[in-house]
Amino acid sequence: MTKLIVSAGAIPAAFLAACSIGGLRVALAPPDSGAAAASGTQGGAGDGEMKVLAQGLKAATDEVKRFAEKAEGEMKSLGKLTDETKAAADKAITEMNGKIGEFDARLAEVEQKAARRGGSHATEVKSLGQHFIDSEKAKSMLADGSSHKGSARVSIETKNITSATSTVGTGVSAGNSLVPADRQPIVGLPNRTLRVRDLITPGQTSSSNIEYPAETGFTNAAAPVAEGNLKPKSDITFDLRSAPVRTIAHYFKASRQILDDAVGLASYIDGRARYGLQFVEEAQILYGNGSGANLNGIMPQASAYAAPSGVTVTGETPIDRLRLAILQATLALYPASGIVLNDTDWARIELTKDTQGRYIIGSPQGQIAATLWGLPVATTLAMAVNDFLVGAFQLGAQLFDRMAIEVLVSSENEDDFIRNLLTIRAEERLALAVYRPAAFVKGNLVTPTP
Repeated sequence: MTKLIVSAGAIPAAFLAACSIGGLRVALAPPDSGAAAASGTQGGAGDGEMKVLAQGLKAATDEVKRFAEKAEGEMKSLGKLTDETKAAADKAITEMNGKIGEFDARLAEVEQKAARRGGSHATEVKSLGQHFIDSEKAKSMLADGSSHKGSARVSIETKNITSATSTVGTGVSAGNSLVPADRQPIVGLPNRTLRVRDLITPGQTSSSNIEYPAETGFTNAAAPVAEGNLKPKSDITFDLRSAPVRTIAHYFKASRQILDDAVGLASYIDGRARYGLQFVEEAQILYGNGSGANLNGIMPQASAYAAPSGVTVTGETPIDRLRLAILQATLALYPASGIVLNDTDWARIELTKDTQGRYIIGSPQGQIAATLWGLPVATTLAMAVNDFLVGAFQLGAQLFDRMAIEVLVSSENEDDFIRNLLTIRAEERLALAVYRPAAFVKGNLVTPTP
């Protein structure tokens, strides 16, 4: 569907509502942008024809605008459009739609030709001799006749005739106009699945420190009371705690040339910069020790696993232990909402079979989301093998973003400016508040052998 861009306010809303526009979509844009949009087509062959089509389209659009102005006047004076004006306007719009269709067809043809040629931005490869023949000085000398006397000096950029392949210390990829490089897509390293943040309640802050009262004790003395008797007194104790905002950051160095020459490299670096922050962020959420610039993670604050009394398990398995940890959180009055495991441990659980060789949890042909005992399982390599974390994530903790991930590119320092280098810096600021440490239970899936 073609989108016709016209000047803002050129076609009144009343006119658009009254006329049968059909499939035409009208986008309002700043004045004079319509002409640019109509003429901004593929370069190269077909430019002349495209300009003619663009002029025809502009004329049709002007005709619609004329009727729009007339319609606006009638709406103000009569409160409606006359049948004559409406019919003429419908005809003008129909003709404009036809021009748009003709313009679309020709544009598609030009794009297809450009694609077969390898794109409108393909670089022409010339030999050293061709560079000489195409130069104006050589053409002038050869045009003098059969004598071919005189000389012609032709300057050619060194990079156009070099065949060096070394990229060490240059910041420029191998390849040149004589031996063009076969550019392949960027082969990146795999990204680790990041899911722990998704379990925690999100938040925003404009401060550098989060302060919150944490409940440290509760004595429940509630009881039935006879009429006229004193009511029992319960006690709740709190402790004021803080979660300072921490910064996670790193940077890259890259030459301006390589970012200019390697298509997609800038966006790729941006993606890797963001991923690097998220990778460390997840480890900090789980294991940050709270010292220095580290977050105070959940694992150091979580309650240690202790098998609840009243339940006896024979031949305990990791699946059994996770169920008991869920019970421990429930008995602490914090019903668990999720489980965090290392990918290796989850694979071992999924491969568990019964005495007949049937999978208990996993299904080789299934695509069911990872769940256990009715709770979602977040698998992450940030969790150490054999460790587990069960808890009421949304109730027990909150992650505050002071500054979302920011990626900046600069050449402001003197060294970068002189060397034509760019510094790419990525950073984020966040705070983790663990409101209720008792809402989390940590432990080992299998008790280590002494």
